[in-house]
Amino acid sequence: MRKRPGKIRIIGGRWRGTRLAVPDLTQLRPTPDRVRETVFNWLRNHIAGSVCLDLYAGTGALGFEAASRGAARVLMVEHNLRLVESMQQQADALKANMVEIVRADAIKWLAVTDLTFDLVFLDPPFGAGLVSRSLEMLNSRSMLRPGGLIYAEAESGLGMTMAGFQIVKQEQAGQVQYMLLEQVERE
Repeated sequence: MRKRPGKIRIIGGRWRGTRLAVPDLTQLRPTPDRVRETVFNWLRNHIAGSVCLDLYAGTGALGFEAASRGAARVLMVEHNLRLVESMQQQADALKANMVEIVRADAIKWLAVTDLTFDLVFLDPPFGAGLVSRSLEMLNSRSMLRPGGLIYAEAESGLGMTMAGFQIVKQEQAGQVQYMLLEQVERE
């Protein structure tokens, strides 16, 4: 098994090169730099001024990267208190006023929020079927704004229910598949 990094870096934008602390938690798997670089290349024309949701935020790497690159607002949802505290310390140190961190169970939070988003980052813990469940909630509650995109990351070979979304781009890195999704037009 690969050793988890103690810090990960923001790749682009105003906080480029800033290192984010990574708490030592067994099930935490921060998105690797090269995957984040690919994803943010895919999203380069969609970030500035966008409202983003980093669901299952973990270290907050995806959300902080979006904020660094000009997102107007980034909402990070994470259940683990230690991770929430770490992200809040990072946000305070960066003076990231556009970042809001919420401690909540992601599925329960999706069931009660009425917010909508331009971009959603969906990188849940592996092995619990959370990608499909989250996509179903995002679709049924119409949480993606017109033209919005979802970045999803899951274990390779996982059969996922796309729940009203279609794949725009997809790649694989080791045991991880990652993809960009858009909403299928409703009839």
